[in-house]
Amino acid sequence: MKTIEGKLNLKGDEKIAIINSRFNHIITDRLVEGAKDCFIRNGGDANNIDLILVPGAFEIPFALDKVLASNKYDAVCCLGAVIRGDTPHFDYISAEATKGIANVALKYAKPVSNGLLTTNTIDQAIQRAGSKAGNKGAEAMLSIIEMLNLYKEIG
Repeated sequence: MKTIEGKLNLKGDEKIAIINSRFNHIITDRLVEGAKDCFIRNGGDANNIDLILVPGAFEIPFALDKVLASNKYDAVCCLGAVIRGDTPHFDYISAEATKGIANVALKYAKPVSNGLLTTNTIDQAIQRAGSKAGNKGAEAMLSIIEMLNLYKEIG
């Protein structure tokens, strides 16, 4: 049996967009830092990353569709943080943003990662943005790197 998998290194010429939600920016700024650091540590050129800011998580799929339609990028890393509050708003926003990212990703033949945090508390979000639970922005970028290489392998 032959195993086909993506490697975790870049050539340096890959063009990546990071779409990041400004809402909960104390968290999402850390996710962007983790994603950028991961990209550079794995051979990417910092000049080949564009950061696209949107107001909140709900707007990520709309921006993602425009970014992928532009054909300017090899892959897109989506980042954001939705933190549960006292109303059902959390449920609607997190579900629609996640579904939207998935639907748009299926529409195009390019790697897209979903680094959208959906947490019950601010403490959980902090832990996932570079504290105890690692940096989910870095993990989302690592998925992009692996998928870029896997796409090349499977042609």
